[in-house]
Amino acid sequence: MTAALTLKRMIHVGCKQLGLDDDTRRDLQLVATGKTSMADMTEAELRQVVEALKNRGFKPYGNTYFTSAKGNGRPKGHAMAPRADLRFVHVLWKLLGEAGVLKRPGRAGLNAFIRSRFEGKWRSVPIDVDALRNAGQINDVIQALRDMCHRAGVSVQ
Repeated sequence: MTAALTLKRMIHVGCKQLGLDDDTRRDLQLVATGKTSMADMTEAELRQVVEALKNRGFKPYGNTYFTSAKGNGRPKGHAMAPRADLRFVHVLWKLLGEAGVLKRPGRAGLNAFIRSRFEGKWRSVPIDVDALRNAGQINDVIQALRDMCHRAGVSVQ
């Protein structure tokens, strides 16, 4: 197997691990290399994409891709959010989805909501919600989701 093929596979695994869809992957590639297609990239550019994924939490040799044998309630392919406040964002989004309020109740829908709602305010929005590290930005998301829950009559403790 060539190094380029190995890197391409690693990129796909990383995107799956981080819950990134194809459009989001292409956006990441464009930011990292100026190219959207892996077919057009050199080996060095593919390495840049892998590094960009690592900066967002991808662990290429970690075992975070699979759920534990105990069953932790998370779907396969998604590691637990790294911070409690980010986990609360996921809980709020799930409550809204279960209440039927959302058009896109999954992770991709949450990421799209954050991009559409906060891109103008923050000037830069991470590709995935779990890449948020700024407490003020996370609080903005939590407050927006709490407001949505309140309007929809969804109970939040």
